[in-house]
Amino acid sequence: MSKILQKLTNYFALWVLTGAIIAWVYPPSFAWFKSYIGPGLGIIMLGMGLTLSLKDFKNVLKTPVAIGIGVGAQFIIMPILGILLAKGFDLEKDLAVGLILVSCCPGGTASNVIAFLSRANLALSVLMTMCSTFAAILLTPFLTGLLASQYMNVDALKMLLSTVQIVLIPIVLGIFLNHYCPRLVRGVKDLAPLISIIIIVLIVSCIIGLNKDKIIAAGINLFLSVLILHLGGFVLGYFIIKLLGYSEDYRRTVSIEVGMQNSGLGSELAKKHVSLSAAAPCAISAVYHCIIGSLLAAYWRRRPPSIEILEKE
Repeated sequence: MSKILQKLTNYFALWVLTGAIIAWVYPPSFAWFKSYIGPGLGIIMLGMGLTLSLKDFKNVLKTPVAIGIGVGAQFIIMPILGILLAKGFDLEKDLAVGLILVSCCPGGTASNVIAFLSRANLALSVLMTMCSTFAAILLTPFLTGLLASQYMNVDALKMLLSTVQIVLIPIVLGIFLNHYCPRLVRGVKDLAPLISIIIIVLIVSCIIGLNKDKIIAAGINLFLSVLILHLGGFVLGYFIIKLLGYSEDYRRTVSIEVGMQNSGLGSELAKKHVSLSAAAPCAISAVYHCIIGSLLAAYWRRRPPSIEILEKE
């Protein structure tokens, strides 16, 4: 049974692409999942928490520099790419602001799922997501205002509450169950990756279906700019941490965290503070980074990172 589950998990990218195609051909097919995206992510986080222990977090906290580098890269690499691409592709004003906005958003919770499936350092991924989310309370509106000349008022309390509800509480519960009820969760651990895949497929497909008209209307320049934004984030995140001497699991983690944004937050801020059309780059972003992350997860999952000694601490 475990071999069958592993094979199904290894085809993660295929399932995502299949769901995306179905949603594109018939958008209503996954629209029903819109109300379940939050609870779905909570289930994913619970499953990941079941695979973590306090020892994992203690090991990561021994190298706090890596967390700082990852979060710093998140709010330096992506915003710079965002403004350069908006100017380089000469995007219409609202679309340019939307692209810059999503580039200034923190790492999304989906990055933890991709890290989990990519055999990256999950504890580091969770800590980076949490740190970047807290930092985003100030940095997202500040950077967006600076780069897009557009001030945006972020509801800090709402964002923090969402993070606690969707990420922190389920993961802490999972760690608690793993620590105190190991026999109870032993069988669930094998199913966790497959459950994560099913929910991610539903989320990505739902986003595509709900935003098909916006995506079609956006044009080729927007497609290319958002694609390059995320490819640049994944590649630069990986090689910066590699040049600094960190091991493969750290490289994968930082690559994923930098390359994947909280596009849902970007969409909400764009619609509320800019315009509906400004949310189009965020919708395309959600599709792109999930598919790119899925392809990386399928590739990296088949290649467990070798054990290396960190050169930097």
